[in-house]
Amino acid sequence: MKKCSITLILICLMPILAFAQEFEKGDKVISLGIGLGSSIGSFNTSSQIPALSAQYEQGVWETGGPGVISLGGYIGYKAFTYDYSSSSYSYEQKWDYILLGVRSAYHWNGHNVDNLDLYGGLMLGYYLLNYSYSDSNGSSTGGDNYSNTAGLSIYLGSRYYFSQNLAAFAEAGYGVAYLNIGVALKL
Repeated sequence: MKKCSITLILICLMPILAFAQEFEKGDKVISLGIGLGSSIGSFNTSSQIPALSAQYEQGVWETGGPGVISLGGYIGYKAFTYDYSSSSYSYEQKWDYILLGVRSAYHWNGHNVDNLDLYGGLMLGYYLLNYSYSDSNGSSTGGDNYSNTAGLSIYLGSRYYFSQNLAAFAEAGYGVAYLNIGVALKL
């Protein structure tokens, strides 16, 4: 919890500490992130993998105001396992989630902060769920896809560029995690 609080404070201070890396039409960015907090697997689990994400976006349209609209794609992954064991019986359940999404964001260029890209957007995503179960009595199911669902989510984010092409990013919203942090590379 302490690490999460420190991360959030640093994200809030980024505009103050930053030195304008405006997102422009034609810009292409690839980002890799790790997620903190998630509604996926939020109940008691024996083990889980942190949410991982990769995204791509490209500046497509200039707006009438200070900004650019981008389009891109997203893939996220989250997995968790629940194990139960007693003296006479045991079982294991596994969930693997993959989120595939199409995103669009508005990058606001109306600030006077160098090296900072502020944005917010929407994502249309499709959650793929793979579930498996096995127990000590020999019962098992495997590779069952169920509860696959589509959804719309909203997110806010920022990137701080340490060089012309390399940035740290943070996004808050709903996807495979509530908060994603990571690195971004402008191509």
